[in-house]
Amino acid sequence: MHCRTLFLFAVLPFLAHAQKVSVEFDQSRDFSDFRTFAIAGGTIHSNNPSLNNEIVQRNIETEIRRRLTEKGFTEVPARPDLNVRYQLGSSRIAEKEAYPAGWRGYGTRIVTTHYTEGTLVIDLRDAAKHTLIWRAISVEDKADPLKIKDHLPDMVRKSIEKYPPKK
Repeated sequence: MHCRTLFLFAVLPFLAHAQKVSVEFDQSRDFSDFRTFAIAGGTIHSNNPSLNNEIVQRNIETEIRRRLTEKGFTEVPARPDLNVRYQLGSSRIAEKEAYPAGWRGYGTRIVTTHYTEGTLVIDLRDAAKHTLIWRAISVEDKADPLKIKDHLPDMVRKSIEKYPPKK
């Protein structure tokens, strides 16, 4: 029983970390006016070479195009209603958890869990007014930093699903 308890305590921090998407938007805007878009650029802020490369950028842009097109948007080369910008970042995180241990639980065991947090921010900007009108922030936590790359399509999908925002 003791080994099962230790295993559960070791696994719990990983179970707590799941993909989270939050959205911010201009509540005074009518989003039904927007029908066209252009990808105006993206940046990657990561020391991890599996994320910081132009293949990952192209894959993110392809997925954004696909998801916005599914929503009824049309990509145009000039004078779009919306400019799409995105940023991807990653950082290594170490969390420490204290658990009862020792004889009759009179001690403390510190367990350190390491994981990588990947954050994808997608901004939709009103091209005519040059203002941010909608932002989705998707966060993915993984024990293996290389796995963040595999979840980027899902991060884009879950973000764009939240457009148009519900007031």
